[in-house]
Amino acid sequence: MAAPPSVPPTARRGRRPLPEWAGTATRLVHGERRPDFNAGAVVFPIYQTTTYRYPKEHSEADGDAYLYSRNRNPTVEGPAAILRDLEGGEDARLFASGMAAMSAAVLSLVRSGDEVVALTDLYGGSRGLLRQLLPRYGMNLREVAEPEARNPESVVSPRTRLVVIETPTNPVLRVHDIARWAAAAHRVGAHLLVDGTFATPINQRPLELGADLVVHSATKYLGGHSDVTAGAVVGARALLEQIDPHQELGGSLDPFSAFLLHRSLKTLALRVARHNETGRTVVAALERHPAVERLYYPGRSSAEEEQIAARQMRGRGGMLALAVRGGGAAADRFLAHLRIVEVAASLGGVESLASRPAATSHRHLTPEERARIGIDEGLVRLSLGIEDPPDLVRDISEALDASARPVA
Repeated sequence: MAAPPSVPPTARRGRRPLPEWAGTATRLVHGERRPDFNAGAVVFPIYQTTTYRYPKEHSEADGDAYLYSRNRNPTVEGPAAILRDLEGGEDARLFASGMAAMSAAVLSLVRSGDEVVALTDLYGGSRGLLRQLLPRYGMNLREVAEPEARNPESVVSPRTRLVVIETPTNPVLRVHDIARWAAAAHRVGAHLLVDGTFATPINQRPLELGADLVVHSATKYLGGHSDVTAGAVVGARALLEQIDPHQELGGSLDPFSAFLLHRSLKTLALRVARHNETGRTVVAALERHPAVERLYYPGRSSAEEEQIAARQMRGRGGMLALAVRGGGAAADRFLAHLRIVEVAASLGGVESLASRPAATSHRHLTPEERARIGIDEGLVRLSLGIEDPPDLVRDISEALDASARPVA
């Protein structure tokens, strides 16, 4: 039945696009508002289909048509559009995991004989990808550790085609100057890829600072509820079109996971604001605790890093790491006495999580390699959730007290 004449034409087709002055939280809540996709539904629907009717004769199907969900699906395009706008990129692609996004981005941009420069201080999965796959395809990897990483101009070369950095880094929260790395990479004709998982686009936008691509493990803060595995790459359309063939090998995101991610992005600004607040509160409470040998938080490593963080980050986030005095045994006692914080892998959820990187994300490195990064046996990484901050302070403080008590 046709809509009554009193209903404006725009209302029959769905809501109007958001005004240009709409802020970040507003855009996260409302998304792209595609009335052609959602029949006016406020909540974007799940298109749980693998295939679509051809809009024209088989031989005339145009490139924008939906043909097969491994290539394109309306539900996947909703959160992709939000991330594109949030990061300020030309386009975005979603993947089945953060590592699928990272591997597709890296392998699409380099060829045999090229050099990839990467920080030594990367997520263990990313580092494993670069170390294991690049040599197999005739590519050279140059890993850069501190203090050399503070001088990007000296580590890129005419052979460099891709630079891969994280900031803040996993797990010791070092902060790197994105604009400086971008300038150094572009000077030799290389691309800069930044893993922005820890910061999220709320706290840091690498593309605005000169990066060519930003990668996220959307499993973490973007999903935010520990119930969806996903990845994202955002950047220039020309670069993403190079990545597309790698995505079509099977790493694309499924519709239901995209629906969960879309749902979670609506509250991203609120959640990150709480993570920022809780991070500040917990760091202030723990920095003088006698059981903490060292405390890692963005900007704390040096005056230089504090200046970088103040310049390129809007907030410092909810990730921190503690070197528990007494080594691995004391760290294990600390973990065993936590009552609210869950001992588990991953990060960025509404619940607080703790893990020991030497036994989890970076267990494949040698003790010497971990030591160069700053990962000793007593290091514990904390992902602070959205619980009441005083509860987290008490839980962590009491567990630290217990870690210092000798075993009976």
